Amino acid sequence: MKIWYQSYVDYENGATYWEALRPHLQACVSPGTEIEIHGITPYDSYAHPLVEFRCAREMICHAVQAEREGYDAFVVGHFQDAGLYEARSAVDIPVIGLGEATMLWCCQLGQRLGIVTINTRFIPWFHQQIGKYGLRDRVSGVHAMSFEPGQILGAYGTEDKAREVKDLFDKQALPLVASGTDVVIPGGGIPMLLFSRFQNHQVNGAPVINGIPIAVKMAEMAVSLRHLNGQGASRTGDFVKAPPQVIEEFLSHPKGL
Repeated sequence: MKIWYQSYVDYENGATYWEALRPHLQACVSPGTEIEIHGITPYDSYAHPLVEFRCAREMICHAVQAEREGYDAFVVGHFQDAGLYEARSAVDIPVIGLGEATMLWCCQLGQRLGIVTINTRFIPWFHQQIGKYGLRDRVSGVHAMSFEPGQILGAYGTEDKAREVKDLFDKQALPLVASGTDVVIPGGGIPMLLFSRFQNHQVNGAPVINGIPIAVKMAEMAVSLRHLNGQGASRTGDFVKAPPQVIEEFLSHPKGL
């Protein structure tokens, strides 16, 4: 099995993150599974929907490339899941989104979920995700710290910086847990991996979930199930397969100007 893991950060600007992510991914996969990280340039350096859509376009192109190069599954390693549905409509291999996979799995760990994102500008985006995934009755709230994506990468430098970010995260998570949240989700692959070094990270009994292993394992499971029953994503509604000429048009016209 071969999995393409799509980061929204490139190696040039996120070397410390990639160097930590590679062994983490290798520890997640089953024997015989290969997983490769691929980045996006320019990377997602600013918390804004316009950046999300720019990166989403490149991600969708990469999903098509992954399928054509023989990958068995594609993981969108970006909690905002920008372009997830569109990618599923362009390829037949399983496409797993970090945000969607994490939220759906966490519904099995607790009744009420809370999310702490890195920046307030992501809060409206997350509420759109929550609604799209049908989880408005399960997600009790979304709180935020005050980092840009590029800034939080600096916390990978030292243990002290990592703990400082963890403390800021926990401070935002505390009122969520106090109001009844059972499970806390860091809103991003970068903070998820950063906090994975803190074994059994909890906030007053509520587990803080690293969704990266969840997304990888869901990708492996999706491939295995496809081999068993031949089925994949629905081809009605949101995931209707785009015609070949539409996909080629999308790939060959990258700019709107």
